[in-house]
Amino acid sequence: MGTEAIPAKGSLRGYDFGDVTGAIIGCALEVHKHLGPGFQEVVYQRALAWELEAAGIEFSREENIRIFYKGRHVDTRRIDFVIGDCIVEIKARSELLKEDYVQTLSYLKASEYRVALLINFGAEKLEVKRFVGPLARDQAADSKSSSTP
Repeated sequence: MGTEAIPAKGSLRGYDFGDVTGAIIGCALEVHKHLGPGFQEVVYQRALAWELEAAGIEFSREENIRIFYKGRHVDTRRIDFVIGDCIVEIKARSELLKEDYVQTLSYLKASEYRVALLINFGAEKLEVKRFVGPLARDQAADSKSSSTP
């Protein structure tokens, strides 16, 4: 795995993961540029893992994440990548389905992570959707209210 963490940088909304998601998207673009669409999901997972490692980004691949209901651990689901406070779900479809969005958003809402990326390598152009979880929104709101005089 990579060896150095990406420094955080604040956004206009008070989120501090823009650099992380930007670096992940940059690696995904590099993979799509070289492979294009048409392969199985596992091919893109392996290539993205290689790009993340080459970029020095620490990650876990096929990580089990804990799912919570009202603060209680109720299940575990496997996510393609975990990178800091970000979960990354990979698809290799000609177009993303509503179920892909729902699944990724549900994993984010029921987990301990702050942001999720849904990345589809199967389309002609790389498709990326970023989701901000409730934990990140709560933390951003707290930091704004504590900085207001």
